[in-house]
Amino acid sequence: MRTHWASSTGRSARCADHPSRLRMRRRFRNGLQRALEFAVVALMVALALVVVLGVVFRRFGAALVWYDEVASILLAWLTFYGAALAALHRAHIGFPKLVDGLPPRFRRPLILLGEVFVLGFFMVTAWAGWRVFGILGGETLVSLPWVPQRLVQSVIPIGAILFIIAELVTLPEVWEGPGSGEGDSREGDSKAGDSPEHSVAPV
Repeated sequence: MRTHWASSTGRSARCADHPSRLRMRRRFRNGLQRALEFAVVALMVALALVVVLGVVFRRFGAALVWYDEVASILLAWLTFYGAALAALHRAHIGFPKLVDGLPPRFRRPLILLGEVFVLGFFMVTAWAGWRVFGILGGETLVSLPWVPQRLVQSVIPIGAILFIIAELVTLPEVWEGPGSGEGDSREGDSKAGDSPEHSVAPV
């Protein structure tokens, strides 16, 4: 009897702890999403301004010497941070409908295999990007000597780490499959808000 009570108490504690973990993960994901969205929008605006300035100055015969180099760097930064944002939304090219339609005994091994390949690739990318720091030394941009190459190339390890974090944050939802996790909690909240108990009686 005591063992049964202890096991039931443990299960209830775990069930009560699950919504708190879900809320913490949701807050972390929303914060990461806002930060990545801000970075992507800022990089898009900066890239557009640089391109417009480059075209205008070249039109009047005063081409900017740093235009090409800075524009290519901004495009690379936009690619890395945009890829991390897309990973947070699971928006990269794949076959989610096909995988979600499989039974769990087939779907979960495929998910695990794909995550191993993706995470392994970006771990190697982050390691290689960090190694590049030692190779660059005190090198700077050709057109802007006051900008260090280490600052420019920092997007490689940072972008790879952000991609890994985005994959890990969204992995529980993908693992459980469609119709579970945060989607269920949001749907439950909306249904609770529309129930007669939460409606205001007309005066």
